Amino acid sequence: MASGRYSRNRRHYTAGAGQERFYVYGNAVRRAEAVPVRNPQSRPPQPKRTSRQVRKNRNRAMSISPAYAVFLAAAAVCAVILCMMYLKLQSDVMNHSKNITALQSELADLTEANDTAYNAAVDSVNLQEIKDKAMNEMGMVYASEGTVIEYDSPTGSYVKQYSNIPEDGILAQSKDVSE
Repeated sequence: MASGRYSRNRRHYTAGAGQERFYVYGNAVRRAEAVPVRNPQSRPPQPKRTSRQVRKNRNRAMSISPAYAVFLAAAAVCAVILCMMYLKLQSDVMNHSKNITALQSELADLTEANDTAYNAAVDSVNLQEIKDKAMNEMGMVYASEGTVIEYDSPTGSYVKQYSNIPEDGILAQSKDVSE
């Protein structure tokens, strides 16, 4: 029974190499066995011996040369300057945005004041009163059928003047149509 394998009530016993193991099929285990504690080796690991050249290369790699230090310092200064320029640009954008908002608000106020003044001027004019004054006091009359001459405008956006306008302002006189 010391070595070998046998089956009884669905249990397996295996022996060999100084170990005994039981395996129970099913879900009922009689007692749980503690995991054996392993003793760590008491001696500390010995450091690996490295050659003098390897140690020299490691020390050289860990140190910073003066040229590399100057390069790093210049790169840091450039990074700080770029950050400061970026912050200044951000500040300028914010100031311009606030200025634009203030100007838009001022434009809206001026537009509203202008519209109010225009409406007041339009409301103050009485067209019937102007018509009566023009007809009765100044002798103006409505244009009759033959007094208005319409013409097609030239293709260009300007008119050529071939003679001077007379002092009295009358260019041509037609017969009185009302007779």
